[in-house]
Amino acid sequence: MYPLNLPSFEAKIRNSGNYPEIFDPLRRKYVALTPEEWVRQHFVHFLIADKGYPASRIANETAIRLNSLSRRCDSVVYDKQLEPLMILEYKEPRVIITQQVFDQVARYNSVLRVPYIVVSNGISHFCYRIDYATLEYQFLNDIPMYGEL
Repeated sequence: MYPLNLPSFEAKIRNSGNYPEIFDPLRRKYVALTPEEWVRQHFVHFLIADKGYPASRIANETAIRLNSLSRRCDSVVYDKQLEPLMILEYKEPRVIITQQVFDQVARYNSVLRVPYIVVSNGISHFCYRIDYATLEYQFLNDIPMYGEL
């Protein structure tokens, strides 16, 4: 797989039929090991191990209804009251983060209205905070610790 700008970890990988799978501890099952999944698993591990995010407050592949369409957020972080706090959108490392990616996650956020959004391709990571009172957003220099959210 691709080298990433994230800490490495001991991933559980197995071969299933014609393709490899990686264990997702949040979903408690093996899933297809795509380049995007490689980024997701590394980023979630980083949030838990380095940023203090409780694993019990992160969900992968969260379903939402956007107008009449069913969509899935790559990951959602919840607060202590289990209200959505952060949406994370992952792309594979070969995908350049463009305005289209930010537009995609902004559409998801029209449903969840979270104060934090993260976009990562495993190499470049972007995090911004939305102030709904002023309707302004601010890009942050780093992914915040869970206790800072």
